[in-house]
Amino acid sequence: MIKLVLCCLVGILPLIAFSSPLDSILYRIYDARAQREITLADLAEALHDTDVIFFGEEHNDSIAHVLQYELLKTMDERYHEVALSMEMFVSDDQLILDEYLAGLITERNLNKDVVLWNNYNDYRPMVEYAKERQLRVLAANAPSRYTNRVTREGLESLDSLSETAKALLAPLPIDTLTGNYHDKFAGLMGGHEGMGNLKIYQSQSLWDATMAYRISLLAKCKPDVKIMHLNGRFHSDEKLGTVAQLRRYAPELSIMNISCFPHEGFIQPNWSEFVHLGDYIILTDPTIARTF
Repeated sequence: MIKLVLCCLVGILPLIAFSSPLDSILYRIYDARAQREITLADLAEALHDTDVIFFGEEHNDSIAHVLQYELLKTMDERYHEVALSMEMFVSDDQLILDEYLAGLITERNLNKDVVLWNNYNDYRPMVEYAKERQLRVLAANAPSRYTNRVTREGLESLDSLSETAKALLAPLPIDTLTGNYHDKFAGLMGGHEGMGNLKIYQSQSLWDATMAYRISLLAKCKPDVKIMHLNGRFHSDEKLGTVAQLRRYAPELSIMNISCFPHEGFIQPNWSEFVHLGDYIILTDPTIARTF
């Protein structure tokens, strides 16, 4: 019955804000530092001294999207100022997104003029909540035309961009963070041979660095804001990728990361297998239908 209810909720995510929390039987949260399981409310409270919380997701995890919404709402109720940062919007859509959040343009215009992910309906409730509550939403990602250019021609190819274009990205040159993150990325690609050359990794680095840099600018502009950033968990697991880039741009910020993913052992998890991934680990019920 619980699973049926969740499927129904996921189906109407784009239309409503949830009035009650997700049943905790569908997920488990582990505080890696305290070495104990906690509730979603405990997690929100534990972020008291955190400036930026990375919520690393698998993009089709229906439970994760509900949890993100609930955590954003709980943080907004608990803390003075909260902002939402999203991999799912690119930097040159910030103006249009801001206009929508301010009520200057319609959602139809947003849908037409912004590059929306195919599963935007998974994130729409959070955007609508931010609009209602007048929370800042950061379009954190690098425009795909530039990451694609790097994949084809390397980071050096960005030097020929106009200053206007460069302002949409992290400052050049980009640190490619060779080491653990590079090796992990190579493994994802099927080994160093699968990467072909470093250009595809350089585009990943541009992606990470731009998200991190834009988060750092928001934090600098609003020093009292608490930022929740959503991204695929590869970008933030083990505090590599975007987290490591943010530490370069803003070492003074307090950063925590969540790694959330479906796992067949979520009912009786062996937490020691996962603690290296983040400060907080969330395992979700893998039998619940994905959003795509």
